[in-house]
Amino acid sequence: MSPLAAYRLAAGFTQESLAEQLSIDRGTIGRWERGTQAPQPWQRPDLATSLRISLAELDDILHRTKLQTDSRSAVPTSNKTASADVRRSQQEWLHVRNAPGVRGRELTELAAWLYPESQRAPGGHVLAGPGWLLEQPVPLESVRLAWSDQQRPTRPLRSLEHVLPLTERGELYAGYSRAVRDLVRPRLLENRLSYRLLGLQSDHGLALSFGTTTFFEVFDVKQALAHEFKAAWLASNRSVPGWNALPLRTAIGDPFDPQQLLMSPGISTLTIRRDRSDGQHRFVLHERDGGKVADGGGLCHVMPAGEFQPSSVDLADMRNDFSLWRNIMREFSEEFLGNPEHDGSTSRPIDYAHEEPFRSFDRARAEGGLRLWHYGLAMEPLELGAVQMTVAVVNDEVFDRLFADLVDTNDEGRVIGRGGRTDMPFTAEAIDGLGPRLSASALTLLRLGWRDRRQLLDD
Repeated sequence: MSPLAAYRLAAGFTQESLAEQLSIDRGTIGRWERGTQAPQPWQRPDLATSLRISLAELDDILHRTKLQTDSRSAVPTSNKTASADVRRSQQEWLHVRNAPGVRGRELTELAAWLYPESQRAPGGHVLAGPGWLLEQPVPLESVRLAWSDQQRPTRPLRSLEHVLPLTERGELYAGYSRAVRDLVRPRLLENRLSYRLLGLQSDHGLALSFGTTTFFEVFDVKQALAHEFKAAWLASNRSVPGWNALPLRTAIGDPFDPQQLLMSPGISTLTIRRDRSDGQHRFVLHERDGGKVADGGGLCHVMPAGEFQPSSVDLADMRNDFSLWRNIMREFSEEFLGNPEHDGSTSRPIDYAHEEPFRSFDRARAEGGLRLWHYGLAMEPLELGAVQMTVAVVNDEVFDRLFADLVDTNDEGRVIGRGGRTDMPFTAEAIDGLGPRLSASALTLLRLGWRDRRQLLDD
């Protein structure tokens, strides 16, 4: 009996009754339990709820079910031959993943050249689809979020043999995230429920609709696309590869269609300390540590930045945390103040109105000392990863009060600035000087912020 079948029986379901509960056919349940097919991202929350387990537990159960199936069908080979093949496969995979000779965001900007100029944002560093990036920033409170329980499947990436290494058993890894977990071993790599982008409208203000996915589902797609590009780049003697060398990217078609490409747009926030005395405004940067995070290590990014996701899989948290501002607050708490990640480990939803530091953040915003803006969405070309571009402008005395305990380092890297303080002047010269160290989306957001500084800072 497979692990998934055991949990189904423990929850009191037959295959027929569980299929009826999930509005699918019994054959699908059978394929899940045999490990020949996995539930799609939008099916997993309902399946986990029916089995009375968390999404993380379901992920582990599905993994063990797949391993059981693979072990039964594995063809015996010479241990010596298998070991050599595994070692070679993993070394080649790591070589491509680490892409020797890459400088900063070089590959990201090369990937941007695959797309027409009409699909590149100002500066050409990132991509933007129709209506994605706004001509001017809008107040965060004007952005409309809609929740949908109805979501259509996206086509899964197929033929992944060229982007995945072999496991120690000599089998192909089931997903990119599992290979990263075993072979890269970053300190932070956790599968969490995330909000999945389902639609975007910007003709009458910015409106975004969301369903659910998981961090690993999106991570696997983004990293597979990046790995494929790196391998093709190395094979083409470090020049922009042709589309014929990028079958995964080619198969996606329109990268801005959330029905074609699975997206969970994180939130990147440029935080500016607004000096009301002499106008010497400053901003905060974050250098991500490659030993702590699974991607983006070594480059500087605006701060805070994080996934758009609830603090847990609990339905109450999914609704309670479905807010751009509440996600930004949690990232402020974690990245600026070094507080533990708000990961739903407590038994109750976060009380944003009364718990600190959220209570103070809310008060500062209500009193006008902290203002937020939204620029819409952009896409990192290498991974085809969507990101929401936002700006927080904090008056000097409010900034110094809220972030009096600004940390030098946090779980993802270090704060750039003298003595851990914000020490980056918000000037064109500083932005240009930092350019080579910045991620593509960070450079784009900084330049947009500088362009619109009068509106953002109200000078």
